Amino acid sequence: MSGPAITLDIVEGIAWLTLARPEKRNAVDPAFAASLLEMAEQCAANPAIRCVVLTGSGKFFCVGGDIDAFSAAGEDAEAAVGALASSFHSGVQRLATMEKPLVTAINGPAAGAGLSLAILGDIALAAASAHFTSAYSAVGLTPDGGASWWLPRLIGMRRAQEMILTNRRIGAEEAATIGLVTRVVPDEALRAEASTVASILATGPIRALARCRALLMESATADLSAQLDREAASIAKSAGAAEGREGVAAFLAKRPPRFA
Repeated sequence: MSGPAITLDIVEGIAWLTLARPEKRNAVDPAFAASLLEMAEQCAANPAIRCVVLTGSGKFFCVGGDIDAFSAAGEDAEAAVGALASSFHSGVQRLATMEKPLVTAINGPAAGAGLSLAILGDIALAAASAHFTSAYSAVGLTPDGGASWWLPRLIGMRRAQEMILTNRRIGAEEAATIGLVTRVVPDEALRAEASTVASILATGPIRALARCRALLMESATADLSAQLDREAASIAKSAGAAEGREGVAAFLAKRPPRFA
């Protein structure tokens, strides 16, 4: 019997989600998609979890959809891939909207749906050996996992067009330069750096960080007036909450705030 497609370990308030199909280069199949949603729901609901780190096992982060599974579907490919994408998207949506920050520790190549997962992090740390490819059109497919939404916002429409239409491989250093990822980390230091970043976030004002996440997501489709209204409501709510009161008190007392 094979093990779980994704594992969950909780360490000092940080949930480590590890893509656990190294023999398949962490490819997305129905079990993987279902597990992603299940794990995302657990992370969102568990008050002991204050930050989530998503990483891969083995030499790859995630190579995208399991092409073997697509082929096995035969004439039923449209229905099978549609169901897989819908299930996968539920997990992506939950990770994107949960009230906890997300760090992606991209330990190796990311392609297709793996690219979508890699760039989902609020902080995206790429190992020096990582590289990024859209890959979809190379096999006659189109993006999923939110790639067509995120890429133009992160790197601009022109670069997004090139990535999606030509499948040009983007190395880790270029990915950081164009804003596809936050920064590059030596392979051997990736987990330690992800732990450091996650610890900073986990000891921060989690409710305020959740509102920051929501504001940034909403800004993609809001006009300035609506966004200003949202910001006013959000900062007012934050100021009246325990985190805001603690932050102000700590600032005035010249001491570190205690948000956890």
